[in-house]
Amino acid sequence: SAHKRLVEMLEKGEKLPFDPQGQLIYYVGPCPAPPGRVIGSAGPTTSTRMDIYTPAMLAAGVRGVIGKGDRSQEVVQALMQHKAVYFGAIGGAGALIAKSIVQAEVVAFPDLGPEAVHRLQVKEMPVVVVIDSLGQNFYTLGRAEYSKR
Repeated sequence: SAHKRLVEMLEKGEKLPFDPQGQLIYYVGPCPAPPGRVIGSAGPTTSTRMDIYTPAMLAAGVRGVIGKGDRSQEVVQALMQHKAVYFGAIGGAGALIAKSIVQAEVVAFPDLGPEAVHRLQVKEMPVVVVIDSLGQNFYTLGRAEYSKR
């Protein structure tokens, strides 16, 4: 995966193919762009598969990640340590999300096809804060609130 390659580069002290400082990572494998569109359907992928790599990317300066599903306690701790945020995007809403992407270009690992690293410029992307920089987890809080009822 692109994440694995990026973390391996960091471990070797190599420069990443993009500056991670202050950036967000969106866990997505977009479909090819249809004629006249910037990108095809761009729905989120499950974030837990990235948990092993996320702390290193946050330490490198990434300030937030976008995906779907819950995160490990290790990732929650890394979010708190680096004052970063985890945003949730709606699974199954790839066509809607694609409309918020106004520019897209591959910046690393084109051999990975849709899993290559893309630089995306977005406008009004429909996401919600799931885990904030204080470690407050909407999924945990929501389940606890539901259990009270």
